[in-house]
Amino acid sequence: MRLRFPNGYILPPHRHPTDEHVTVLRGTFLVGLGENFSKDSLIALKEDGFITAGANMAHYASARGITEVQVTAVGPFQLTYVHPEDDPTK
Repeated sequence: MRLRFPNGYILPPHRHPTDEHVTVLRGTFLVGLGENFSKDSLIALKEDGFITAGANMAHYASARGITEVQVTAVGPFQLTYVHPEDDPTK
């Protein structure tokens, strides 16, 4: 799937039950590992950057500039927020 994020968008800490492979197509995708969002631990991935988040590994992200990524995983795709209050569907 492809996702487009506006500048400054924050994706709170979450997990997936399968490995997630992310390729940056445009912009800068800032990624961190762990259960709590920390600007200080973000790693900047620019266009053509790639990262894999292992199954059940908590991670979070932010966008610098309009950012587009391609996410590849074995389905069904599932996203579970580490902190339930971060879930925008609730």
